[in-house]
Amino acid sequence: MPWPRPALHHSNAPARAREGARSTVSVIGIYGAGKVGTALARLLNDAGYEVRMTGSARQTALELLVGVVAPGATVASAEELAETADLVIIAVPFGKAQTVPWALFGGKIVVDAMNYWPPVDGNIQAVDADPRSTSEIHAALNPGARLVKSLNHLGYHDMEDDALPAGSILRRALAVAGDDAEARAAVAEIIDAIGFDPVDAGPLAAGRVLEPGGPVFGRELSRGELEGIVAGRGLAA
Repeated sequence: MPWPRPALHHSNAPARAREGARSTVSVIGIYGAGKVGTALARLLNDAGYEVRMTGSARQTALELLVGVVAPGATVASAEELAETADLVIIAVPFGKAQTVPWALFGGKIVVDAMNYWPPVDGNIQAVDADPRSTSEIHAALNPGARLVKSLNHLGYHDMEDDALPAGSILRRALAVAGDDAEARAAVAEIIDAIGFDPVDAGPLAAGRVLEPGGPVFGRELSRGELEGIVAGRGLAA
């Protein structure tokens, strides 16, 4: 089910959080300060969100790194993300998913932006044998988290290159899958703000369509094209 199309903004930049605009999210935490996390931090900062980041315990000089590649974002601990962020994006390599402190994020909207990719991660037997989507596997690590699958089916290098104002004829669409409708809507709002058209893919199980090898992954799709794929597979809520 698509969300209402956003109004056209007369700007050459992605849609931005505007003063006085109603928003369900103002502070965003990013768990992971790699290429995906820092690209998202730049877009989110530009869209007017307050961004807080944490990285690997082995990632030295994190404050210096964030200051250089994601100016405007601040460094915080995982505990601080859980306490202060309205929403947390998990952007670590899939193989590091078990190191994420999932227990901290009960009641929190959590965006799973990770991808299981055997050429990079190797074949993980437990994942290969599991009929669930990878996000359903992650959701089971803390059933209290409001998990949403999104922001995973485009490359980090495309995030900034492809971001366009709302209403642009060439605007790329991103899908949002999750069992919590309010959480999906909150993530959709963010996707619109950073320069993409959100499409509701329905329940978390639909996240499999967004994974590597699925019909959406890595493709530059318009809103209509992505809606067609979702509708054709009977995925939308």
